[in-house]
Amino acid sequence: MHDPYVRVRGAREHNLKAVDVDIPRDALVVFAGVSGSGKSSLAFGTVYAEAQRRYFESVAPYARRLIHQVGAPKVEEITGLPPAVALEQRRSAPTSRSSVGTVTTLSNSLRMLFSRAGDYPEGAARLDSDAFSPNTAAGACPECHGLGLVHRVTEDSLVPDPSLSIRDGAIAAWPGAWQGKNLRDILDALGHDVGRPWRELPQEDRDWILFTDEQPVVTVHPVRDAERIQRPYQGTYMSARRYVLHTVADSKSASLRARAERHLVSAACPACRGRRLRPEALAVTFAGQDVAALAALPLSALAETLRPAAAGGDGAAATLARDLVARIEVLTELGLGYLAMDRPTPTLSAGELQRLRLATQLRSGLFGVVYVLDEPSAGLHPADSAALLTVLDRLKAAGNSLFLVEHHMDVVRRADWIVEVGPGAGEHGGQVLYSGPVEGLAGVAESATRRFVFAGQAPAPRTPRKPSGAVRLRGVTRHNLRGLDAEFPLGVFTAVTGVSGSGKSTLVGQVLAGAVADHLEGGEPEFATEGLAAVDRLVRVDQKPIGRTPRSNLATYTGLFDAVRKVFAATNGARERGYTAGRFSFNIAAGRCEACQGEGFVAVELLFLPGSYAPCDACGGARYNPETLEITYRGANIAEVLGMTVDAAAGFLGDVPAARRGLRTLQDVGLGYLRLGQPATELSGGEAQRIKLATELQRTHRGHTLYVLDEPTTGLHPADTELLMRQLHGLVDAGNTVVVVEHDMTVATAADHVLDLGPGGGAAGGRVVASGTPREVAQAAGSVTARYLAEALDGGGS
Repeated sequence: MHDPYVRVRGAREHNLKAVDVDIPRDALVVFAGVSGSGKSSLAFGTVYAEAQRRYFESVAPYARRLIHQVGAPKVEEITGLPPAVALEQRRSAPTSRSSVGTVTTLSNSLRMLFSRAGDYPEGAARLDSDAFSPNTAAGACPECHGLGLVHRVTEDSLVPDPSLSIRDGAIAAWPGAWQGKNLRDILDALGHDVGRPWRELPQEDRDWILFTDEQPVVTVHPVRDAERIQRPYQGTYMSARRYVLHTVADSKSASLRARAERHLVSAACPACRGRRLRPEALAVTFAGQDVAALAALPLSALAETLRPAAAGGDGAAATLARDLVARIEVLTELGLGYLAMDRPTPTLSAGELQRLRLATQLRSGLFGVVYVLDEPSAGLHPADSAALLTVLDRLKAAGNSLFLVEHHMDVVRRADWIVEVGPGAGEHGGQVLYSGPVEGLAGVAESATRRFVFAGQAPAPRTPRKPSGAVRLRGVTRHNLRGLDAEFPLGVFTAVTGVSGSGKSTLVGQVLAGAVADHLEGGEPEFATEGLAAVDRLVRVDQKPIGRTPRSNLATYTGLFDAVRKVFAATNGARERGYTAGRFSFNIAAGRCEACQGEGFVAVELLFLPGSYAPCDACGGARYNPETLEITYRGANIAEVLGMTVDAAAGFLGDVPAARRGLRTLQDVGLGYLRLGQPATELSGGEAQRIKLATELQRTHRGHTLYVLDEPTTGLHPADTELLMRQLHGLVDAGNTVVVVEHDMTVATAADHVLDLGPGGGAAGGRVVASGTPREVAQAAGSVTARYLAEALDGGGS
């Protein structure tokens, strides 16, 4: 008989404890549980990984080498598993050439439309579709190589303070220390007046000093410390422009490149005026506009522009236009109509990127497939969640199975089936507590999700705090913000809400944080401001990784590793051998295992199979050499301490003052389940953000700090959100200001002040629709957020 279930037996991936579970096909299945419980290990690490492995077994071995493979999962058996497609939150290293159009393949169709059905100038040859792409040699503007921007230096960017002399550092773009002194000595030897204010030097001399391509060699007689012998040497001059461009292009030091990039000025390419294409491609039009102009329109406006052509019969123009309009309608349905086709991928949120991929799948027409999705509701306003659920229902109706890792309770309630993993996180999780219809979860006492799925009571009323002042921004114009005035009260918790694309991240992450940063660095903010003097520090807590290699881990990032190494260096055994704290770092040759260079594993390259990693034979994955591991503290060596969870280490190192506070703050933000040596590459964005917050919380500061967080609850179970909110409110109680961009209505209801942007996304947004207490905003007439905020205040939201 046909078995309608995917049956998993003996899953042991990551923290899963020999899990057995049956999951129905042709259903919307949600994997729920607290952050770190093992949901993703079951859905992605086991089910999807096994489906991918089976598919690749049918692919020619030579072709297999060209495709990234996740490897075989640790599982005894899986039966009833169809082919699977994964849509994860992780980014695939997007570049400035990657855009909404390339991710959705809409660019291909638009280029084909111009190639086959565009209006060409009289006598012009018909162009291939590649000629309309800025990412090909045939189409890219030769001046800017298809980027639309040219990066150059100007006198103002190289010499920000012309009242200084060259000796006093007028040429800020030059390096510091000896190399900068060397260049100044060379100019002196060449006969330039290095002691005269820059603005008083002749323009001809200034231009030569900054921009010359000549590299004269001159004998320098340095004048330095009297007690040191200074011999003449041959010095080669390099202009400030040459130094900056050389450093940006060739330096292997990220800090030197970043310092040099501050002196570059980006401007629209003069040849293509920022449109990225050759003149012959831009001369072709469709509906009266060139391809760059259509790619710059919001998708909803592009669909309206193409609609007349789509209704025009069966020609090439009508066929291609109809295809474009139909694909854009799916994106609009998912709340992404405000995006333009030329919007660079790096500027999109993880949620926007995943929804773009989801829309592409919806149009692919596949059936009989398992779609494994990683929090598709992430970054979604509640108003957009309904559209997402409609699209998911359509995928299911087409004969597909949907397996969602999800924390959004509205999505959980709509599921056909729920798999609850837990009960806790890390080593306290990894068990399936329940697998069945959603209503059955009500009887599972151990479930952390149960009380949020079946919640009904209103949150406890709280009196909003009184502001101690306010930061005011006037006439803000950036992206879709146009002439905006906004006020952020100080000494309170502010939630900035609004539909996706309404301008929240631009206003908070770029404008507010940028104005405060400029003020603190002694510069002039870009926009008119008031009240910045009351802010003494700025802390931005984002979801970027805390490190990009396994050498970066929880202990190194938070500073706990320093405390642990000092503890080991202070033991009698270490003192007898003369071991310092450096000996206990796996990044230093003296202490690490040389076979694996302190990584704990070695890469195993297999010719026609995916490469894999195996524990190092020499150290067994401990990362250290045997001599270092002989030193113990309370019976444990350094590798064993790094293998402890934060909860275990809190007991083990509880009397070490330098470690105690850091461990406690990690527990306070709900990260007690992570291992001290957990590589940064294994951490989710939400975990990385909470590690940054914990690192900040353990520091003691004076003065008023402004904390800026962009969607801090993304990837968090509601139970973890409660922990996080407790910490954020603690920061405000200590006299600081917290501003969060947030879609979670439970966060907004607990705020002192809500600033709602909208009313729509893109061009339809960028305005302050309502501001005030949560109750005041919940009653605002023109706010899309108001209805959902009111429901949450009355106990009906998630």
